[in-house]
Amino acid sequence: MSRTRPMPPPPGCNAPLAERVLTAFLREESHKAGFEKGVLGLSGGVDSALSLALAARALGPEKVLALAMPYRTSQPESLELAREAARQEGVRLEEVDITPMADAFLATEPGLAADDSAAGRRRRGNVFARCRMILLYDRSARERALVIGTSNKTEFLLGYGTIHGDLASAINPLGDLYKSQVFALARHLGVPEAILQRPPSADLWAGQTDEEELGFTYAAVDALLHRLVDRRYSVERLIAQGFERSFVLAVQERVRRNQYKRRPPVIAKLAQRTINLDYRYPRDWGS
Repeated sequence: MSRTRPMPPPPGCNAPLAERVLTAFLREESHKAGFEKGVLGLSGGVDSALSLALAARALGPEKVLALAMPYRTSQPESLELAREAARQEGVRLEEVDITPMADAFLATEPGLAADDSAAGRRRRGNVFARCRMILLYDRSARERALVIGTSNKTEFLLGYGTIHGDLASAINPLGDLYKSQVFALARHLGVPEAILQRPPSADLWAGQTDEEELGFTYAAVDALLHRLVDRRYSVERLIAQGFERSFVLAVQERVRRNQYKRRPPVIAKLAQRTINLDYRYPRDWGS
């Protein structure tokens, strides 16, 4: 992505304030829903490590369960970093290999396991993400613990995630933090340096990184998204700020195209009051 002038920086983060707000959010919203405990997937990446750190502070480490769920092709480093994050926060870690359940499904789709095209890898990634969410919601029922989300604002806006997979949760502390802000808050909370230094990756195949797959850096897209979404800058103003027109239009279209991932299921209206249309109440209604 060539530029003729410097691009604006990504959004900053008031880390002490964010820590106070997000730990209070996790504690209060969990209790309103009638839960004392939380469960989350721990991947070895910065997002899940930050959610873990916040949950441990909000609920107490003894009330948080973390699951590490590698597939047979996952990088060994991912599991080691997940273990390090759990040790640092004093949280119980359960390790579950998803290979048998994922391979059982892949065996029903001839050729999918060996399909190395972009579409094939994406389909397998969706299978892995949904296998992991099956496990998380099973442990949620077993432990009576809310599933805590680990997806950030950048991922939600770009649709970089799997519906009913890694995008799923009952409560999400990171959904209004851009990836750049995730790093800032994680550093403030003392997330292990090895996790902070590791290039962000969904670990879908050997050598995969988020930025290579997306085609741009998180710093660049966060700078753009912050001005496009939060500040509501026009396309022309964004270009005047130093962003390439092609980059602005491509990101704007990606955000628009992935709106369906950010919405609850659209229900066809037949009755006088329809759920999520005109039958809408706060999350804690009735508590």
